[in-house]
Amino acid sequence: MILAQLAHFASHTASSLAFFQEEQAVNFSPMGLWEHMGWPARIIAIILFVESIWSLAVMIDRYLYFSAARKQSREFAPKVAGALKDSKLEEAIKIADRNKKSHLAEVVTAGLQEFRASAGSPTEETIESSGRALERAEAIVHAKLKRGLSVLATIGATAPFVGLLGTVIGILNAFQQIATQKTSGIGAVAGGISEALVTTAFGLLVAIPAVMAFNYFTGRVESFDVEMDNSSSELIDYFIKQSHKR
Repeated sequence: MILAQLAHFASHTASSLAFFQEEQAVNFSPMGLWEHMGWPARIIAIILFVESIWSLAVMIDRYLYFSAARKQSREFAPKVAGALKDSKLEEAIKIADRNKKSHLAEVVTAGLQEFRASAGSPTEETIESSGRALERAEAIVHAKLKRGLSVLATIGATAPFVGLLGTVIGILNAFQQIATQKTSGIGAVAGGISEALVTTAFGLLVAIPAVMAFNYFTGRVESFDVEMDNSSSELIDYFIKQSHKR
């Protein structure tokens, strides 16, 4: 009886040691997780990595573009207003040409060039033509401002689901290991579960900054649209006043 108990204890101890050795064999470092991943999970991780680099590139590009547009517009607005107040049309156009990164300058330039075609004596048709030129310029600048934002929206919407796909694959891998090794120990499924959690976390880490950046830049675009609308309206008012001076 005592020998049987000792034998049972020895076998239990051996299985416990094997369990801990198997559990310790799982490496939770980034390289260890990468080596443990199957190729489907690796492909998902690569896709998420590419999406993260792409979204970061769009964020940097939009931030630099918007910062330059804001800076040049602040310098452009008072200068062109002063030139138009003194009826210096050519000088106003030159000022606009020197601030090509300004969203306001691009819009105002289109209206001023159309106004110049009337040789300083605009008719009602010329004013309407200038208004249409301003609308076209606003549409073009709006498209430039929104360039790349659709990428952020797409990445923010799809990255969690790509990570979720990795989760499903990781869980399936864990159950496959249980069936293959015929054991329910945590060491048998730790790799698959960690693989699932890593892809999920990676997907969220990619999606959250993309969504936040998309909302931020969309707000900036809307404020730029308001500024362009106001500038166009003020320029049309200027054209009407000039036509009354004939």
